[in-house]
Amino acid sequence: MSPFPDRIVATYRLSVPEADAESRALAIATEQSVEMPLDAIDDPHVRSEIVARVVQVRAAGDAFEADIAISTQTTGHEPGQLINMVFGNCSLMPEVQLVGLAFPPGFVQGFGGPRFGIAGLRAATGAIDRPLTCTALKPQGSPLAHLVHLARTFALAGLDLVKDDHGLANQAFSPFAQRVPAVQRAVDEANRATGGRTLYAPTLSGAPAALAEQLRIARDCGVRAALVSPMVVGLPVFAELARTAGMPLLAHPAFGGAARIAPVVLFGQLFRLFGADATIFTNYAGRFHYPREVCLAIADAARRPWDGLAATMPVPAGGMTLDRVAEMRADYGDDVMLLIGGNLLEAGARLLERSRAFARAVAG
Repeated sequence: MSPFPDRIVATYRLSVPEADAESRALAIATEQSVEMPLDAIDDPHVRSEIVARVVQVRAAGDAFEADIAISTQTTGHEPGQLINMVFGNCSLMPEVQLVGLAFPPGFVQGFGGPRFGIAGLRAATGAIDRPLTCTALKPQGSPLAHLVHLARTFALAGLDLVKDDHGLANQAFSPFAQRVPAVQRAVDEANRATGGRTLYAPTLSGAPAALAEQLRIARDCGVRAALVSPMVVGLPVFAELARTAGMPLLAHPAFGGAARIAPVVLFGQLFRLFGADATIFTNYAGRFHYPREVCLAIADAARRPWDGLAATMPVPAGGMTLDRVAEMRADYGDDVMLLIGGNLLEAGARLLERSRAFARAVAG
């Protein structure tokens, strides 16, 4: 047990020589709290309550890990300041990676976590006892009529969620105010024809004013979910969207590899803390190269009991194919959303048939 049970314990991987590990840990503790020489601090409160403490430094393969206890007072219980305090200045040190976060009891509840989570997504789609199915509208640059056709086809096939590709935003070739109402109408028409409950999740992107306007448009035309890239719009902005949107948010991992935060911490833990109802991550043996154990750990962090926060739906993705459905279901169980995009689109004129095969494979 940590000698500082009322503090956040951040774990950093230090790729430094053994002789430098202890001193580097002490330097991080200072940098991530007071950012000045400790000898220059006279205030006893600052020295005892604010200065971060090194809990432990240990060997970890060819590197070292340092556990550092950080005062919760310094976070202001605000998403941006929390990130600043656990990985602000030390993110500028190329030999340092944030690989773990442990929070004191009750701390995470102040951030809210997912407002809908797995249970809310199941209620919205009616998919109660199986994995959810998801696909994407691609590629960006396509005429609006093509995107509408794709969305209608996916909804007719009975897929649970159709999302924008994260590259679809508010470009001149696909203005949000035109694309989103048209796609939502197509999904609604297909749902009426089949009795289905397919959700459409458009990409929300841009500065806060643009996000607010996009959210207004989405609500006005009946959109009931959205896709957001938290690292692109900013984690505090994402947390505010989760609090105010009134609909499930799927968190896309774009730009998530730029900060040297371990994927389990970022996609499984922080995205959940800040309100992601589903977290998309790159599955192993696809277009990206996360190991299987990392992918399973992300899913575990997203779903395991965590101080009263709702569970986040894990979404393994990134070049997944129809023939991997059984494998992914065996890996992740039923509390998962399976996202297959390009492999469905490769079917061309047989898109409806292949999409229905995807739905059947998950239902079986």
